[in-house]
Amino acid sequence: MSTAETAARELGEFLRSRRERTRPEDLGLEPGPRRRVDGLRREEVAVLAGLSTDYYQRLEQGRGAKPSDALLDSLSEALRLDAAEHRHVMTLARAVRQPETPKRRKQDRVPENAKRMLQAMGLPAFVLSRHLDLLAWNDSAVDLLGDPLELPQGRRNMLHVLFHDDDSRLRCAGWETMALDYIGLFRSAIGHDPGDPRAVTIVGELSLHSGEFRRLWARNEVRDNLHGSKTIRHPRIGEIAVEWDAYPLRGVPGPMMIVFVPSSV
Repeated sequence: MSTAETAARELGEFLRSRRERTRPEDLGLEPGPRRRVDGLRREEVAVLAGLSTDYYQRLEQGRGAKPSDALLDSLSEALRLDAAEHRHVMTLARAVRQPETPKRRKQDRVPENAKRMLQAMGLPAFVLSRHLDLLAWNDSAVDLLGDPLELPQGRRNMLHVLFHDDDSRLRCAGWETMALDYIGLFRSAIGHDPGDPRAVTIVGELSLHSGEFRRLWARNEVRDNLHGSKTIRHPRIGEIAVEWDAYPLRGVPGPMMIVFVPSSV
């Protein structure tokens, strides 16, 4: 499947998921006793966005539609997408519209100054690729979260850690919320190139391995508000409340540094 076809399929699935989540009453529509679908009907979305039902159906089915930014603005308003969701559909649509040319995919690398910063800071921190592969980390991160070197090379990936490693569930209260945050970061990043072989491999492996991953992946969450909070259950110290932020290092998408700080609350 080509990059444009993969992006069209992803865009269609994302729009469908948001249509099914949008309640008619949220838009001032009568739910009606004969409504047989979750959320809005396709024809209702089409009317609200000012396009034909046939065209919207083609969009959801990933069949040859190449929507303009203006049309996606109308759809985003009709489906009440938030800013991150709106950016995601725009990114996917641009991938759909791009001419099919061989892609030169570059591997994410950690800039030298980021390596020095990582080792100099006293806070737990690590660097992830756009696909959430663990590229670098400091000793404080090992103390807080465990040693990535104990994992096989192919599973030094944050999503693999979350869905393969039982210890991650024991260490992190609110595990599902954290898993959705990382899934959302991953989906947002790969929207630029959903056919990337590394992205396809990660989703394929985790879909085969974990029913929980399949369930959470199907929610089509996206994240680009790079902040969160969690409670870490440390085996020696006990519960540690922390906040985390993700700082882009180079390129969009590209590697990011995750830094944990003690919670002020």
